[in-house]
Amino acid sequence: MSEFLIERLGHHGDGIAAGPVFVPLTLPGETVSGTLDGNRLNDMRIERPSENRVKPPCRHFKTCGGCQLQHADDAFVADWKLDVVRTALAAQGIESEIRPIVTSPAQSRRRAVLSVRRTKKGAMAGFHMRASDVICEIPDCQLLHPDLMPALQIAETLAMVGGSRKGELSVNANLSPAGLDIAVTGGKPLDGALQSHLAQESERLKLARLSWDDEVVSTRTPPSHRFGKADVVPPPGAFLQATIEGESALLQAVEEAVGADGKKGLDLFAGSGTFTLPLAERFEMHGVEFDAAMLAAMDAGWRKAEGLKKVSTETRDLFRNPLIPQDLNYDFAVIDPPRAGAEAQVVELAASSIPVIAFVSCNPVTFARDAAVLLASGYKLDWVQTVDQFRWSSHIEVAARFSAT
Repeated sequence: MSEFLIERLGHHGDGIAAGPVFVPLTLPGETVSGTLDGNRLNDMRIERPSENRVKPPCRHFKTCGGCQLQHADDAFVADWKLDVVRTALAAQGIESEIRPIVTSPAQSRRRAVLSVRRTKKGAMAGFHMRASDVICEIPDCQLLHPDLMPALQIAETLAMVGGSRKGELSVNANLSPAGLDIAVTGGKPLDGALQSHLAQESERLKLARLSWDDEVVSTRTPPSHRFGKADVVPPPGAFLQATIEGESALLQAVEEAVGADGKKGLDLFAGSGTFTLPLAERFEMHGVEFDAAMLAAMDAGWRKAEGLKKVSTETRDLFRNPLIPQDLNYDFAVIDPPRAGAEAQVVELAASSIPVIAFVSCNPVTFARDAAVLLASGYKLDWVQTVDQFRWSSHIEVAARFSAT
């Protein structure tokens, strides 16, 4: 067996030795041995461990693919994630104040996409094993909120009712104050008999809402979420921030970034109003989003709330049809794009006269790319706040403030 020294971690959390050789579940400074298969090391054994190595808090960690970094202490993970952000910015020639990371606690995830498959004896639900399509059951998961854990058994029940032995169900489980909001894809076609059976199971399981391939089967109690002073019922399977703590940290950063001055604000990739509605307590807001159902949910929440300023909405594909400078007559803009970033829209923002941009991103690399465009046009990057709401994973989020100079 060959020995290798782990030099660093890659963006997916794998250890990397010279070559490069990729070795999952290792840390920088560790000496490991194993059998080299291409550029990966199999049958890995730790010969000399890092001082940052700890016992994983979850017994499923070695097989489950849901977490990548439970074998490292919290201080190491925090420093590594900050360094990923710093390195991404440096690759674009950018230096900025990077604030201490805000990390969500264990057992705080309020949403998860579970994989479920029928078996000869019943069904099994969980996450995929590492680099595999095999499902790993996770009855003692340390990531999910305790009130979300019943979704595992619920997913198995739904697979028995409407799943196929030939395929895998995807169960999007969201925890709302009203209970579990379950959206299923990949099951049998929703005919009358299946719909009736699922509705009965939804009532028995006391689900807040059950959807099957985007069609609502039953709503026992609307699964609303509180955004500022507004109660919003997002459409089935809609995006939500992964943890309440992470959402709070991002919202706090956005509110600090936009400040108190001005009258009108713009929220790009607004979703169901995570930022739009809290900001509407102080500003007139215009939310732009591709998904019309999410905007409809935000609008309904705004209309029922008290004490909010005007909120308008616009359904628009900001990748293909970004707002141009003539459309950007606002006192500030908030932008929270998907992982691919917002290259086309950022070009237009860079050419605008908006004085402040609050930028939220779940991908430091595309954030740094987009930041470089803004800086080249004369904006200043005032600070970057790193948020880790995907604890023990390689995912990293940032919120930042850009100001016109």
